[in-house]
Amino acid sequence: MRMIATMLALSALAGAARAEALPLGLWARGDGVADVRIEKCGAALCAVNTAIRDTSGGEAVGHRLVMRVRPDGAGRLTGTADDPQRGRSYAIDIRFGADRMTTRGCILGVLCKSVSWTRIR
Repeated sequence: MRMIATMLALSALAGAARAEALPLGLWARGDGVADVRIEKCGAALCAVNTAIRDTSGGEAVGHRLVMRVRPDGAGRLTGTADDPQRGRSYAIDIRFGADRMTTRGCILGVLCKSVSWTRIR
């Protein structure tokens, strides 16, 4: 019985450690235009717009970016991001800590944009 309890506790701790290794939660974009919620969506991560303060760029609440990423060192994820609203795919690099995050998306490896984020408490 003790062994089973120990295995369950270790499994729960490992799951918690993996969850902390992802930038899940609410984030505010550095330019003040958008807030997003990053959550798991199947095997991917999704960034869902929760607030948009300037809709002139075509962004709307509820728009979703689907990110298929893998760890690439501590606090770093790399992979691809699909934007179904615009019909585009990007290479994406995410660097994050407890309260700050930077995302860098590139089309064709040369047209790149970096965005800074702050965790919303």
